[in-house]
Parts: sequence; structure tokens; C-alpha cells
Amino acid sequence: MGNLGYYLSIFRRRLPFFLVIATVISAVAITVAYTLPPAYESRMILLVESPQIPQELASTTVRTPAFEQLQVVQHRLLTRANMLDIARKFEVFPDIKEMDPDEIVNAMRARTSITTSNQRKKEAPLMTVLFEAPKARTAAQVLNAYLLLIQSQDAQKRKGRSTGTLEFFKQDAQRLSDELDQQSARILEFKQANPGTLPESLQFRMDQQSSFQNSLIEIDRDIADLRNQRVRLLQIFELTGNISTPQERPLTADERQLVSLNQQLEEALAVYSSENPRVKMLESRIAQLEEKVTGTSSAAAKPETSTKEAELPPMLIIQLSDIDSRIQTLEDQKSAVQTQLAKVSESIAKTPTVSIRLEEMNRKYQTLENQYAQAEQRLSVAQTGDRIESRSRGQKIVVIEQPSVPSTPTKPNRALLAGGGTAFGIMAGLAFIILLEILNTTARRPEDIINKLEVTPLTTIPYIQTRAQLIRHRVLKLLLVLAILVIIPVTVFAIHTYYLPLDLLADRAMNKMGIRW
Repeated sequence: MGNLGYYLSIFRRRLPFFLVIATVISAVAITVAYTLPPAYESRMILLVESPQIPQELASTTVRTPAFEQLQVVQHRLLTRANMLDIARKFEVFPDIKEMDPDEIVNAMRARTSITTSNQRKKEAPLMTVLFEAPKARTAAQVLNAYLLLIQSQDAQKRKGRSTGTLEFFKQDAQRLSDELDQQSARILEFKQANPGTLPESLQFRMDQQSSFQNSLIEIDRDIADLRNQRVRLLQIFELTGNISTPQERPLTADERQLVSLNQQLEEALAVYSSENPRVKMLESRIAQLEEKVTGTSSAAAKPETSTKEAELPPMLIIQLSDIDSRIQTLEDQKSAVQTQLAKVSESIAKTPTVSIRLEEMNRKYQTLENQYAQAEQRLSVAQTGDRIESRSRGQKIVVIEQPSVPSTPTKPNRALLAGGGTAFGIMAGLAFIILLEILNTTARRPEDIINKLEVTPLTTIPYIQTRAQLIRHRVLKLLLVLAILVIIPVTVFAIHTYYLPLDLLADRAMNKMGIRW
């Protein structure tokens, strides 16, 4: 009980401070609570609607998760430019012309409340938007402006993205088409520059090469036959002295063998070189037979017979000339065939290099063709997605609950503000008294002397006030009470009347801090 009495005495001694603090705060809270203008709150509910066309049939190119779309909408809505435009358009605040832009933005954001459904709980993608204004009509107008802004920005964003996607794939397809045409022109130019070495004509040229080689063999065989025939005519003339053909005079065995060896030699020279052992062997045998045949014919022939062409009979000269002419013709044919064969062989030799280059160009063409086909397919999908977005058949934000003009104010809760302000004033007064006592270290009780000085007093003598002191203290307390009861309310009234209404003062303070009651 002693401690309780001591604390009560302290409270009575500090009572004026408590009354000043509690009365001031309570008076301000009560005045503000009953002078604050009513606040009207309008509400709308938005839903992110799924695409109307199934993804299996046709898909849009704008794919944004529903909750992400709501977050984007929220952040784009609360931008500084939007807040300033809407606030000035509808004159949301009575003193908006005196407010700086930062105050307007903070006040608009403080009066705007946006909540979304919980994604983790797999709820429907909903967004609830609230706006509070001093007038009911203003609250509905601002919320309708929000709704128009949300829908227009969402539509523009989705349409812009789909159009951008479509334009990108159009440019990509056109680029690949141009590259495909350029590559096709390069291939055509390369084929025109190398017409005789293309791989598609390789088999034909190889057949030509084989044909030319066979022709050379035949020509060489014909030339060898003609030369053998010429040799036989000369040999017959040398042996017999006339130009009889073998049909007119039968040849001896050595002559027939000589003719056969000459034919074999011509055929061997067409295939082998003159240093070949077979050729050497044939030439040696021919030389031996010629000596044998020539020796035999010299003994039987007349001394005046000569093999010089100047001494040949005209008929033999004609025959030899005809044979020589035919040999020359065959030689010319052989030269022409050899030239053609060389060209064909050269083109065949160049074909692998041309083939490698052409295959490389064809591979690039095929790659471009595949890329172009894919680009055309993506372009078709982008065109479908753009048509879906242009006709609003994709994912979009729809309104479930339209903004409406509220009929009754939702704020302020005057009783709560007044009671809360009074309670806060009382707590503030008590806290001030406790703070003063904590800071006061003066010894005022025997216990304090014992605790601080460790000295036990024999007795305590209380402070005894005189009658004049008591009267003076009571007058001071009375004046303080009158000041609290009269001066403070008068001061509050004067501020409210002559400086700025307390409701506007409180509203301005909350606007600066960006909070609402």
C-alpha cells in the first residue's frame, strides 16, 4: 500500500502535465474525428479471362501468365503520369491547385487500394481496385478512368506485341526469301560459267570419252591397215616388178608372215610406245624377214628394176597416192578426236572440284529453303495470333463488377477516431510522467537514501507547507485547469477558423505522408 500511495502522490504532483497532454491530444482527435469530411469508396473487380479459342486449334503469340499480367497492370496504372492526369482531370482534391505534384501522386496512391487473389492457393486471377474520394461521384469517375486505362493499355500492349511479332516474322521471311533468290542466282551463274564440267553431265562425258577412245583405236587400226597395204604394194612391186595384187599373184610364206608382222607392229604401236619390248621384238623379226625376202627377190629380179617412186609405174603411184590420201584423212580425224578427247578428259578432271563447290552451294540453298519454310510456318502462326488479338479472342482483362457511385460514406469512423485519440492522449500523458520520473534521480524516500547512500535514517520529517503556500498551489492548479478547459479549446477553434480547417489540415498531413486513416 505504501508504494501505491507513493505512486499516487507522484501522479497527483504531475497531474497538470498529464492533463495538458491528454486534453490536447484528445481535443485534437475529437475535433478532427467530427470535422473530417466523409470519404466515399468505389470498387471494381477485374478478371483475367482465358483465351476463347482453344490452344490446340489456334494459339496466340502473346502468352503472359495471368498473375504476371495483373502485376504489370497494377504497376502501369500507378505511374506518376497517370496519377497526375486523373487527379487534375477530375479535381479529386479541393486544394489540388495548391498541391505540388509529389503530394498529388502520394495522395492518389494512398487513396488507391489494389489487391489480387492468391496464386499459391490456385485461386482465379482476380484483381480488386478501390478508390476513396471526398465525393461519391468523384470516386466512381476516378475508378472508371482506371478501368478505361487498364483495358486500353492491356489491349494496346497485347495488340502491339502481336503486331510486332507479326512484323518480325514478315521481315524474317522476306529476308530468307531474298537470300534464297540470291543463292539460286549464284547457282545458276556458277552453272552457266561451268557448263561442260557439271556433275549431272559427267556420265555423258564419260561415255563420250569412251567413244572417243574407241574411235582412236579404230582410226589407228585403219591407218595401220592402209600402211600395211601400201607396204604390200611396194613389196609386191619390188619382188615381182609389177603391181599385181596378191589376188593376181600368190604371196610366199615369208611375204605373208612379213605382212602379218607389219600389221601386228602397227597395232602394237597404237597401244605401246616404241621402247616397248614387244615392239622391239616385232621390229627385229620384220627386219630379218625383209632381208630374207629382199635377198630372194634380188636374185630373181632384173638388174634394171628400182623401188624409187620416181621410177614407179603410174598405176602404182595412183594407188599409193590414194592410200596416202586416206591415211592423211584418218590422221586428221585422229587429231580432231584426240583434241575432243583431251577437252572431255580435262572437263572430267575438273568435275570433282566443280561438284564440291556446287554441292556446297546446294547445301546452303537447302538450308535457306528449310529456314524459309520454317519462317513461313511461323509467319502463319503469327498471322493467326494477330487476328486472334485484333478480334479480342485471346486472354484479356474483363470486368466482373463495374465501378458504381457509392450512396453512403465508408470513412471516417468518427467514434473510433475520437476514442482512439482520447486513449492515445491518456497513454501519452502517462508515458510523459513515467519518463519524467525515470529521468529524476533525486532521493525522495528513505528507501532511496538506503539504496543510494547505504545509510539508514533514524526517522523522516515530511515537508510541511504553510497556509499561503497551499493557497498558492491551489490557485495555480485552478488556473491550469481553466487553461486546459478554456485556452486549449479556444486555440484549437482559432486554428480551425482562422488558419486552416482541421479536417483539411489533417488531410493535407496524411497526403504528405501518403497514408489514410
